[in-house]
This record gives sequence, C-alpha cells and structure tokens, in this order.
Amino acid sequence: MQDRSLTRRTVLASATVVAASAAGAVGVTATPAAAHGRDHRLKKILSRMSVEAKIGQLFVPYFYGASATSPSPFDQERNLRELGVRTVAELIAKYHLGGVIYFSGWTNNIQDPRQVAELSDGVQRASLALPTPVPCLISIDQEHGANVRIGSGATQLPGAMALGAGRSTSDARTAGRISGTELAALGIRQNFAPVADVDVNPANPVINVRSFGADPHEVGRMVAAQVTGYQQAGVVACAKHFPGHGDTGQDSHTGLPVITHTREEWDRVDAPPFRAAIAAGVDSIMTAHLQVPALDPSNEPATLSPTILQGVLRDELGFDGVIVTDALNMAGVRTKYGDDRVPVLALLAGADQLLFPPDIDVAYHGVLAAVRGGEITEDRLDESVLRILRLKDRTGLLDGSPYTSPREVDRVVGARGHRLAADRIAERTTTLLVNEGQALPLRRGRRKLLVTGASPAFPTDETRTTVPELARAFEELGHRVTHLATGREPDAAKIDEAVAAARGRDSVVVTTDNVGATSAQRTLVSRLRATGVPVVHLAVRNPYDIAHLGDVPASLVSYCWTEVELRAAARVIAGRAEPRGRLPVPVQRADDPSRVLFPMGHGLSYAD
Repeated sequence: MQDRSLTRRTVLASATVVAASAAGAVGVTATPAAAHGRDHRLKKILSRMSVEAKIGQLFVPYFYGASATSPSPFDQERNLRELGVRTVAELIAKYHLGGVIYFSGWTNNIQDPRQVAELSDGVQRASLALPTPVPCLISIDQEHGANVRIGSGATQLPGAMALGAGRSTSDARTAGRISGTELAALGIRQNFAPVADVDVNPANPVINVRSFGADPHEVGRMVAAQVTGYQQAGVVACAKHFPGHGDTGQDSHTGLPVITHTREEWDRVDAPPFRAAIAAGVDSIMTAHLQVPALDPSNEPATLSPTILQGVLRDELGFDGVIVTDALNMAGVRTKYGDDRVPVLALLAGADQLLFPPDIDVAYHGVLAAVRGGEITEDRLDESVLRILRLKDRTGLLDGSPYTSPREVDRVVGARGHRLAADRIAERTTTLLVNEGQALPLRRGRRKLLVTGASPAFPTDETRTTVPELARAFEELGHRVTHLATGREPDAAKIDEAVAAARGRDSVVVTTDNVGATSAQRTLVSRLRATGVPVVHLAVRNPYDIAHLGDVPASLVSYCWTEVELRAAARVIAGRAEPRGRLPVPVQRADDPSRVLFPMGHGLSYAD
C-alpha cells in the first residue's frame, strides 16, 4: 500500500516557491469619499436595528423545502422538528436572519431554475417584512465539478482541478462570470467558491479535485481569476478554507485535522492563493476547522483562533472583508466546545458570518447571552454587521428591488452561449496521460464501442450516472455503443460480464473512480486489457488512478464526471477535439511514492 506521508512530502517538496500574484484580476476599489458616504448610509441602517436583529444578520442557516411559505408537508415537519418553525419565512421572522444557504437533494431547496428564483423571492419578501427590513444574502456552494448544487437547467462548468489543468486564467474567469451571472439571476448573491487550498496531499479525502492543483503560484492565479469572474457578475466570491486545507489526510466534517507545515512552508505553500484572492479584491474568506500549530501553538481550531483570524488573516494579510466560518455542524469545530459556545468563540476570534449552526436556536441564544453579558461588546457586533451590510450593498441588494425577473431567469440560466463556452473550456482541460502506439484518437468511422467501469452518480441528479451518460455522448458522435456499469468495487461475476461484453468490439472505454492499491477496478482493467481489444482508460475523478493500473495503451483524466466533462472527454477520445490539459498535480508511482510517474505539467497532444 502507498506510503501516503512520503507521497505528501514528495509533492510538498515539488511545490513552486514563487509567490502568487493577482495578474489579470480586475478589482474595483471605491474612492475614500464614496466609501465614507456608503458607510454613513449603512450605519444609519445599523442604528435602527435591535441587538436581536444585529445578531440575526450574522447567521446563515439551512432549511427544508422548495418554497419560502408553502413547502411540502414532509418538509414542514422536518423544519418543525429541527428548526422549531414550519417554513423559512417563519425562520427569518423568528431570528431576524441576514442570510440563508441553499442545498440540493437532502434539503429539497432546488428543483429547477424557475422554482429557485421563486424561492429566492419568497425569502426576500420575508426579509423585507422584518421590523428593520434588510434583504437577505442568499448563499450556495456552487463550486462546479465534484461539488454542484444547481444541476438541471443551469450551465455545468468544469471544476477547479480541471480548470487548473487548462492553465487558462481567462477560462477560469469566464467560468466564474458565467456561474455568477446565472446565480445572480436566481437571486443567489454569495457563492462559497473558489477553493484556495493547495492539493499537496494525494490522500486528502475532502479537497482533492476541488483544488486547482499543487502549485501555489498556479492556484493563486486561478483563484484570483475566479474571484474576479464571480464579482464582475455581482456575486460575492469566497476563498476557502483559510489557512489552508490542502495537506491533510482527515476530513474536518468528521474530525479535527492537524496541518503540520512549518511557518515557512505555510508562507510558501498555503498562503499564496489567499494573498492572491485578497489582491483581487475577494469579498469573503471562509475558515477551516483544523489545527495549525505553526500559526497558533494553542491548537485552537482556526475558526476559533484569534491568532489566526485576527492576527494572520486581518493584521498580516490585510483582509478587511467578511470572514465566514465553515459549517458549524462539522465535527472539526465541535470537539472542545458546546454548540452554544462555538459561535461566540468564532465571533471573538474575528469571524463575521456564522454558517450552518447545528441548532439555530442554541447558537442564536448563545450569542445573545454573550452580548447581554458583555462578553461580546455591541461595538464588536456592529463591526461584523457593518461588513455584512457592505456585502449586500456591493451586490446591489440595498438598491431598488432584490427580487428576480422570470424573463431574466429564462434568458440567462443555462443559456446556449453559456453551455457552448462550458463545452469549449472543458475540451481545453481534458488531459491525455498515455497514448502508446497512437491508440487515440479512435479511427474514423462508426466504431463499435463498449463503455464500462465505475459509474458515480451525477452530483445533483442520482438518476444519471457516468457510464450511460458517457455512452450517450459517444452515440451522439455517431458510434455504436454498448454500456455496462460495473461500480467502484466490481465482483468477479461483474468483471466476467464486462470481459464478455468486450468481445467483438473495436475498442473499450473503461472509467475508474478513486482507484486504490487493493481496488477491484485494477482487476477489471487488467482483464479487459487481456482480451486484446484496445482499451482506453478514463479517470473520471482523481488523476492518481493511473498509478495503480499498470500498462494501458491510452489513459485520460476528466477530473470529474459531470455532463460537460464527460462530453468533452468523448470528443477528445473520438478525435473531435485535441487534448490540451496538463496535470496540475504530480502523480507518484504506486510502488515507490518517492518517484514521480507523471510530473506536474505533463499532458500529451495527438501531435506528440
């Protein structure tokens, strides 16, 4: 089995030392007079708020249902059980909320673009009915790639590591602008993206392809470009997860990771993308629930550390925007303190927005008690509320109507021009790692193909899975295709079925998803190679899969399995597009992680 710590050290040692710049970013800075005038207006709003209303502005909770006032009976019951109210409109009224967050699937917030826009309008009506009416800042995690909330109807774009493989800041900025434009049309004005973590640990279970790559300079360039794209579209960008979640083998959702970088390593590896985001004018930065002894020897989680948030982020890096906590229901921030104390300590550390408390009533009243008892001064409270009001002002929420336009939703969301741009960007990210004997592109003509292998469900639609969708993409290109999904852990019978299906085919396209040293996917690929039918391997998530597969005649990486990336991979395999992506991370040998199998920057073209 691979020595993961040695792999991490190898990647860490290969990280570029050059500090990141924000070249190509377009920042908009208000004149001192304009900023003073704006703050004078916002302070008037602040002066009309009660303490309870100010505290409500800090919270960004979840809720259930596709409607603000009339969710399904099932969602009303879930809201009542977990939140103490039946609807999000009641939740806003009860806690004077300044923000909410949408999720897909488990919260049933997202069905289609028109419904999302109507939900946003309902949220704003509830917000403007408060004693001090202030529009709500609606947020989402729409990173694209492996982490998508709005699927059907909206434009799907390549994720961070795919964009990192494309190496184009123009494409990264365009992707941010397209996504931001569609979110704004849906009434969503804060997106918790881009990820600024540097992926120097192949064993990282939570960041991985959500990162732009392993080179701090390149990650910084991409982060700055995406920040610019989102904020040009009128959406608050959020660089995450400060001070850097890229080098951990533990998921902060389930535990409290420790980053063992020295201060010099942190300055060289983790800090550059956040410096680039700040230079690009990023409006918000999200904290990480992890310990960084080199930055804070007390070992408080970064979310609760004044040394990290105030001392490093604000004082050293000069960030004066909104600091958002990562979700407060995660285990990484709940290991030492109760749910009533965590939001208080986060505010005292320097945070402004309190995301996803596990119990909104406990969290809200915990902060209220801290203010009434003098632990949190009203001046400190006002600092955070003023920063949040500035965000709302910069996105235009405080000017005119915060409501959506059905015509704009239909015109913008999933627009043909957006989808065509996404397809072209995805083509430029698909990476060809191996092409022995010029196995690719496929020969011209109507080829008989088998598409088989791992078939993860689409991030936002579990009824659509990778193998049949990839097969459909080849069919649309004119090929005769049989498909057979084997899963991530195929048993002997399923492998035999795939081998039998390969007979008589011109080529086999086999997908893999997160192959490990003992994965049955290795056996599947080996058995398919033994049939003598040409095998094309496509890693639909991690670029590291190839290290475990031995000799394959052709191998590509798409970095994710969403529709846009699968279509692009099919076009590249079929020769309808040229592979242009280059690895944004090194791939180590499985049998000797101290040696690099494919270096950063590796990527073949058909001319090679």
